Amino acid sequence: MKRLSTLLLTASITASVMATGCIQPTGDAVSDAIPTAQDVRVNLPDSAGEAPAALGEVSEYYAMTRGITRGFNAGAGFVLVLVHAIVQMPPTTVDGNTYTWGPGSDPLDPADYRLTVIDNLDGTYDWSLDGKSKFDPNAEFLTAVSGLAVAGDEAHRGSGEFTLNFTNMKALDPIEHNDDGDGTITVIYDLENRDGTAASLEMHIDGTDENGQAVVADYAYAENQDGSGDFQFSLPADVDENGSALEDIILRSRWMADGSGRGDARISGGDAGDEVVEASQCWSTSFRTVYETSTHPEILPEAGDVSECAFADQDLPELPGV
Repeated sequence: MKRLSTLLLTASITASVMATGCIQPTGDAVSDAIPTAQDVRVNLPDSAGEAPAALGEVSEYYAMTRGITRGFNAGAGFVLVLVHAIVQMPPTTVDGNTYTWGPGSDPLDPADYRLTVIDNLDGTYDWSLDGKSKFDPNAEFLTAVSGLAVAGDEAHRGSGEFTLNFTNMKALDPIEHNDDGDGTITVIYDLENRDGTAASLEMHIDGTDENGQAVVADYAYAENQDGSGDFQFSLPADVDENGSALEDIILRSRWMADGSGRGDARISGGDAGDEVVEASQCWSTSFRTVYETSTHPEILPEAGDVSECAFADQDLPELPGV
C-alpha cells in the first residue's frame, strides 16, 4: 500500500473515533504489545567509516541487500505506523475483551475501515484492519491486514505475525491499488532479544505482480544486540552485468556492527544455465568491495584479498527450498 493510502486510512479512522462518543482508553497494553515500525525493520548500516578499499567499487551484494531491505522495511513498517496511530486513541466500542476503532472514512474514500483488537487475556492480542467498500451497499468487511501480537518483557519487543492481503486491498481501493499485484505478504517477528539471542524477522510473499506473473519469495533476517546482522533473500538479477539474461540469485548477507560484511550466494539460470554457481563478495566499512570470487569465473572472477573479509568463511543461504 502506498504512503498516501497509509495517511488516508490513519486520518479516516482517527477522525471517525474522535467524532463518536468514545469510551475511556484501555491503557497501554495493546500499544505496548504491538511492535513499532522502527523495531520491525532490517537495520543495514549505510554510513561510511573509512577510506575506499583497494578495489574501489561499491559492493554489488551490499547494494542488493540495501535495496531489498528498503522494500522489506516499507512493506512491514507502514502497517505498524497505521495501527499505532489508531490505538493511541480511545476505542469507539468495547464488547467484553473486543475493542473496536471505527468504522469510518473520509467522504471521498472508497471504503469504510475499522480496527478490531481482541485481548486473549493471556498476553496475546489478535488484531485486524478491515474495510467495507462503498461501491456495493451489500458489501461485507474484507480483511486488509490481520495479525497476532504477543507481549514481551519490554514494550514493543514481543513476538507475533501479521499478513497483508493485497487482493483485498485492491478490492477496497481499486483506484489506489490499480497497479498493484495480488496475493499476500506474511511477516513473522520475534523481538525479545533475550540473553543475547538475535531478534528475527521473516517475510513470505505469495502472489502475482501487476502483469499476472507469479511472485514467490522468502526473506529471513536476524539482528544481534550490537547491530550486526544476517539477512537472506532471493531475487532475479543480471549478475554478470552483460545485459543478456537474468540469473536467479539467493543471497545471504552478513555484516558487523561497523558495517563491513560479506555476501554469499547461489546463482542459477540465465547465463549460469543448469549450473548452480557459488559466489562470494566482501565489503569494507565504506561498503567498497575488498574481495570477490565464484565457482564460475565468467559470472564473478576472483579479485582482491580474502584476508580483508569481515567474515573469513563462506556461509551459503538456508532459505526454504535452497
